[in-house]
Amino acid sequence: MFKYGIDKLTVNKVIAIAEGTLKAVITSDAETKVNECRRKVEVMANSDVATYGINTGFGPLCDVQISPAETSKLQENLLITHAVGVGNPIDKKLSKIMMICKVQALCQGFSGVRIELIERIIYFIENDLLPVVPEQGSVGASGDLAPLSHLFLPLLGEGEFWQEGEIVSAKEVLKKYNLAPLTLMAKEGLGLINGTQFILAHAILGLNKMEYVLDLADVTGAMTLEGYSGNVSPFKEELHKIRPFKGNLKVAERMRMLLKDSENAADDSFPRVQDPYSIRCMPQVHGASRNAYAHLEELAEIEMNSVTDNPIVLSETEAISGGNFHGQPLAMALDYTSIAASELGNIADRRCYLLLEGKHGLPRLLTEAGGLNSGFMIPQYTTAALVTENKSLCFPPSADSVPTSLGQEDHVSMGSISGRKFNQILGNIDKILAIEFMYAAQAMDFRRPNTFSPIIEENFKIIRNKVAKLEEDRVLKDDINALISMVKNREFTVR
Repeated sequence: MFKYGIDKLTVNKVIAIAEGTLKAVITSDAETKVNECRRKVEVMANSDVATYGINTGFGPLCDVQISPAETSKLQENLLITHAVGVGNPIDKKLSKIMMICKVQALCQGFSGVRIELIERIIYFIENDLLPVVPEQGSVGASGDLAPLSHLFLPLLGEGEFWQEGEIVSAKEVLKKYNLAPLTLMAKEGLGLINGTQFILAHAILGLNKMEYVLDLADVTGAMTLEGYSGNVSPFKEELHKIRPFKGNLKVAERMRMLLKDSENAADDSFPRVQDPYSIRCMPQVHGASRNAYAHLEELAEIEMNSVTDNPIVLSETEAISGGNFHGQPLAMALDYTSIAASELGNIADRRCYLLLEGKHGLPRLLTEAGGLNSGFMIPQYTTAALVTENKSLCFPPSADSVPTSLGQEDHVSMGSISGRKFNQILGNIDKILAIEFMYAAQAMDFRRPNTFSPIIEENFKIIRNKVAKLEEDRVLKDDINALISMVKNREFTVR
């Protein structure tokens, strides 16, 4: 059981809560923290002293004081006016992850919301009441204002929910579940929509995906090496200990594991001093991607256990209006990790190309009936196109900033775009690695009767259960789609 505000979230714990395999609750300790902070806010809301966002307007209107009688309307107007997102709705799982991360932030006891508000969000999570959130409109500071406003409008009976794949008005859904709309009190609107949960949710979903993709790239690379009859000496531990980047060491270790007891890898029928970089530099290239992944994971796990709204309530007389909502710490790392993910596809495309050249005992285009048949010539065009698409997605949004809020918010992170592009790139990597699997399996067939390591043989069998060896030209679209589906569903053995 996970205790909000007390235990530390990790990527795996967030995913487990979202998938319903880990129960998450508010304990009495967290409730005490939340209630104490709420008491401080109520004191400030009824004070003559101006405190940003509690008894004043927002952004450039921070110098306009609001009376206690107008406080509730002020907070509700905040959600209504900021819900201006556009574009397609984000994945429903992202909406749930956003709510989980927001609950964890609110339960730290520095945001000043009521416990009833948090309990309603938890009810949404546990009952799969997932708000519809447009994908575009956040500049990543002051937090993810537009997407978080859409996420929490249903608390007021506004906005929309997903219901059995359809978009349904929040009023209708709340009525179905016998839930009355909530009335927001002082500070609660700000507590809900200030924060980095949109950026963070994309980072979490991408990290969960990339962990498997990193392992999968090692597998496709090892299978290509087997099909190419590559040299295994570049993976020796002694070589990597003298340049001990953690990612490099990990990939070299995995390559040794993936190729262990391979009869084919020990075959010296096609001896050569060295292979092209895309074969022998896998530890360095895949390893660098692993290093970037580890850095983003570290930062994301700090963020998912942090308080990122504004102002931060410290006492009855002190609420600091700072910048914890600024998405730059994640935005820059997301951009860097997007490059790291893209490189997995870049090097995989190069390995596909190597298998087509007709070297070291392989037929050109991986077909023995070339001329009449094109063999595997054209799928590499697809990987080349996907690689270039990913390169175009690697432009770093965090390098840009457009002032907003009449200049009050004059530097923003654009991290929401970084998060979305990170996941787009990973989706393209699925397709590239699927095609490499197809190429590698075909090349391995030409190495028979040699046998391969147990884990490579297992993955070869998984492929051949759905995709037959290409003897003469056929429509390959179905084969490619089958392999993409297998990658997305994590059907391959990677460890």
